[in-house]
Amino acid sequence: MQHIFKKALTMLSVYYAYMVEYRAELILWVLSGSLPIIMMGVWTQAAQGGQFGLPAVDFARYFLAVFIVRQITVVWVIFEFEREVVEGKLSPRLLQPLDPVWHHIASHVSERAARTPFVFLLIGLFFILYPQALWLPSLGNLLLFFLAIVLAFALRFLIQYTLAMFAFWTERASALENIWFLFYLFLSGFIAPLTVFPEPVRVAALWTPFPYLLNFPASLLVGLPVDVTRGFVSMVGWILLILGINRWLWRRGLKRYSGMGA
Repeated sequence: MQHIFKKALTMLSVYYAYMVEYRAELILWVLSGSLPIIMMGVWTQAAQGGQFGLPAVDFARYFLAVFIVRQITVVWVIFEFEREVVEGKLSPRLLQPLDPVWHHIASHVSERAARTPFVFLLIGLFFILYPQALWLPSLGNLLLFFLAIVLAFALRFLIQYTLAMFAFWTERASALENIWFLFYLFLSGFIAPLTVFPEPVRVAALWTPFPYLLNFPASLLVGLPVDVTRGFVSMVGWILLILGINRWLWRRGLKRYSGMGA
């Protein structure tokens, strides 16, 4: 166990140092995820008409929570893995006594630590501009949020990493992510809370993994009503299902990769 912990700490420190080299680029990455703040302005204005079931301040808090969730769960593994397969850079990693996925996980976790100061800076600026939206989540909601955010990141990472497996069969696996992202935008709660969706759309969305990537953890943080039990059971179920598909595609893909002579 001590040996595993030492390996993990070394990988995290190496990738953290690598991420810190690109501090200016990190600021741009953080700002690129600020679309929820723009959507907040749209919905808070629309909510003043009182037609959406939520007051303007709840919309402001919800989209701030979406911004926080997005900053923690953003994933780019499909682009890195696609490049490794296409350029043959996966080969030396396959010689290591470590599944290549751990390099990507360490990279993502270290990047979170590097971007955190900029995220807190933007959150502070938000409360300066919208002091009426300031709230203190209950301890129970905060603990549930932390658990949900870990599961949301794991689910988001697994989905994209599973799509990345298609790089063994096509040179543009990232195109699948672009298609998937369209459904993610509309069904995850990215552009609007699911509570304002028509009932049939909301019910259908809850049978997909999308709401549990954004809407569920954001609602827990803000205190909006959600089915907590169903949310966590669904997240764990989707994680196990996609993990199984991922491992199957990985084994099939490796045979094809070696057959290509890469």
